[in-house]
Amino acid sequence: MARIFFLTCKRHMHIELVQIKTSDGLLLPGIFSAPKKTSAVAIYLHGNGSSSVFYKEDYHALFRNALARRGIALLQFNNRGAHYIKQLRVRKQGSEELKRYGMAYEKIKDCVYDIDAAVSFLRKRGYKTFYLTGLSTGANKICVYHYYKPRNAISKNVLLGGGDDAGIYYHLLQKKKFWALLAKAKRRVSAGTGEDIMSELLPAEIFSYQGFYDIANPDGDYNVFPFYEVLKNTALSKKPLFRHFQSIKKPTLVVYGEHDEYAWGDVPRIVALLKKRKPLFEYKIISGADHACSEHQQELSSVIARWLAL
Repeated sequence: MARIFFLTCKRHMHIELVQIKTSDGLLLPGIFSAPKKTSAVAIYLHGNGSSSVFYKEDYHALFRNALARRGIALLQFNNRGAHYIKQLRVRKQGSEELKRYGMAYEKIKDCVYDIDAAVSFLRKRGYKTFYLTGLSTGANKICVYHYYKPRNAISKNVLLGGGDDAGIYYHLLQKKKFWALLAKAKRRVSAGTGEDIMSELLPAEIFSYQGFYDIANPDGDYNVFPFYEVLKNTALSKKPLFRHFQSIKKPTLVVYGEHDEYAWGDVPRIVALLKKRKPLFEYKIISGADHACSEHQQELSSVIARWLAL
């Protein structure tokens, strides 16, 4: 939780590089920005793959400025799923150990440690109102967090482009290969060799057997938005669909780009599926936008900031 440096920028806002310490011993780097006087703060959760909060300054500047105009601070940090493979130092009881993290090894349920650490960090700075905003896998993590920790400090959530990874890999690999690889991954995890990298998916995808089993298992926690199963009428899961999403009891804004490339070509229908399950949530489709609203960041930032400030 050490402060690395401090600088002053426009709009009476300060920005810091910070470190967030989780209860299981990780130090996660982040960027904290805030207007001078506020008690409200948004926590941003990035997606998976090569994602990080440090390489898209144009978007981050738009987002932090939009929030600052509404009197909301912002904490963006690299969670344990940042990058494909990343070695992190685990510090516990006076000792250090290097362990492998990143998307290739991530278990989505561990997001509870990361989000709790972010809230704890901000509480120590005097913040009292907490919002969660998540892009892609970040949206999935918000749902998983509420599922496993329904009693929490979050006031509002923003789910941007929540993804259907089990459906994507089922479609990509096709039925026979998908189930064969999933079964092999499960065996490798049970045998204690789950951290080995899967050669079967290289070079297009970089996964350990552990990471692949977590992200592709239809009955796992990653399968928050099982759109493929519903749209294609294909039974993959045995557990109740959308159970993580339906567990959220706090005010929530759900946002999708009109042309989200991971939405099976039917954004209105997937939004309708969610609205049927949580009709009191707010829903917004950004016209002309892709999965990350890449060319519509100004509009997206304004939509989120305005809704959080209501």
